[in-house]
Amino acid sequence: MNSGLAEYLPVLVLGVLAVVFVLLSIVASRLLAPQRTTNAKLASYECGIVDQADIPERFPVRFYLVAMLFIMFDIEIVFLYPWAVANAELGLFGFMAMLIFVVIFFLSFVYELAMGGLEWGPRKRRMMPLPPATRSGVTGVRTVGLAGREFVPAGADQSSAAMAEAG
Repeated sequence: MNSGLAEYLPVLVLGVLAVVFVLLSIVASRLLAPQRTTNAKLASYECGIVDQADIPERFPVRFYLVAMLFIMFDIEIVFLYPWAVANAELGLFGFMAMLIFVVIFFLSFVYELAMGGLEWGPRKRRMMPLPPATRSGVTGVRTVGLAGREFVPAGADQSSAAMAEAG
């Protein structure tokens, strides 16, 4: 054998031993393991959750957006590390190129935050601001404009407000 290839002989022997061990373990478990199957053993099991007959809900799109965001930052780290190692050789050109790269990634993160992609809780409905509370013509009664009700301007009497709500 060539002396260069002889150095790889221990690695080859170790690989062959690993494959033989795996195959021997599979055959031994098939031959020696008890074959008593039950419904409980055949049921799918994941993290202690009992299997349900209902179809599980789909993952929300926000889940995939956050996953892509993590992938983006992993890619950023993959490019930042070699730049940090070779920073002295790259000089100002390398610094400016990396600065542009980091700014683009930072802006994408700011956009993701602005769009609410990292909010995992239930969606909050935006409430429209209510008109300012005003006093009606009757003392002690306040009218507040609510959704689906007419706004009663200040100085209007209560009977016209009641008619506006009824009509």
